Amino acid sequence: MAEKILIIDDDLDTLRLVGLMLQKQGYSIMAASSGAQGLEMAFESPPDLVLLDVMMPGMNGYEVARQLRANGLTVNIPILMFTAKSQLDDKVTGFEAGADDYLTKPTHPSELQAHVKALLARSSKVKVNPPTAPAESPAYLIGVLAARGGLGVTSVSANMAVAIHKNLDLPVILAEFRPGQGTLAYDLSLTKSSGLVELLNLPQPAQITRNEVKERLLFHPSGIDILVASPQPKDGILQAKTEHFDVLLNRLRYMSKYVIVDLGSGLSPLSQKLVPAFSELLIIAEPFDHSLQQSRALIDDLTTLGVDKTRIHVAVNYRLRSEAQLSVPQVQDRLKYTIDVTFTPAPELLLQAVRMQTMAYLVQQESLTNQQYTNLAMKIETRAPRPTSS
Repeated sequence: MAEKILIIDDDLDTLRLVGLMLQKQGYSIMAASSGAQGLEMAFESPPDLVLLDVMMPGMNGYEVARQLRANGLTVNIPILMFTAKSQLDDKVTGFEAGADDYLTKPTHPSELQAHVKALLARSSKVKVNPPTAPAESPAYLIGVLAARGGLGVTSVSANMAVAIHKNLDLPVILAEFRPGQGTLAYDLSLTKSSGLVELLNLPQPAQITRNEVKERLLFHPSGIDILVASPQPKDGILQAKTEHFDVLLNRLRYMSKYVIVDLGSGLSPLSQKLVPAFSELLIIAEPFDHSLQQSRALIDDLTTLGVDKTRIHVAVNYRLRSEAQLSVPQVQDRLKYTIDVTFTPAPELLLQAVRMQTMAYLVQQESLTNQQYTNLAMKIETRAPRPTSS
């Protein structure tokens, strides 16, 4: 079987040219255009060697190398840093981060091939420090969004997170990816609402380490951890920090078994960048004609962005008691999509939850709303990979 090389470089020409050159030498090539994408690929399908650029936007090569060395699945994979940075201090930093070898761009193809061949030969002969602990398995990422605001995305996200934790007895993180539009701080009377903003204001995306994220998670009495978005409107400008969000999502992926992300409404540039990374997307719709047309358009746009239809699921939120609402069969006919779950009107229960500053799921254990979220949690369990024991 051909040895597998993962090339991580934000320069697409380098990815193409180096990839083709190594392919001609008989190697199997994987390519990633960002550090976060490279880590995801390395953890999902560990290569035999990583060819790693240093100067990349967002997560630089040094941070990628550190994370590869910190994970039991990739700790021993040889890393060849391939970069235009030629100063001695740069090389020292690379070796300290975990690199096995260092090449300066530009280099002759025969020199690159020789270094690759030597590293692979050394790796095949000597297996040091085999991992004694099972490798980390990524979380099941669920993104929740709607075609427009006011459909209950945050409420569904929070109740679903608690239902998954209570029924599956697994750790869950709930994250609001809506700077300037956060509501959980008010809804749940949380003591701090600046966690997400603090992470997004770090100078470099690579500074969003697990420890930085962990320090900003708030533990809720229900048993879940929450990353809260600021409700301050001026913080909405931070949505433009897509590289920070990309790194943050990758950090969360390895900090829990389930991660629920409130993506809000519409398809902002941020959501368009992030949606392909999710294990599944839950679309919140309401049973009215015009709203369903928007939801149908949202589903079409998601598939255009490369999201497989099997990863898109629909929840219909019957928030009001109204004769104008369409029935479930009518909704499915309008959407041309199977409905995963329906939430029936429960205004008194929701009002009680608001007064108690908690999730509706926790207010009445025998309520129909509780059963609906429990059923949703059970469906999600059937779709998610079985968690490995640690």
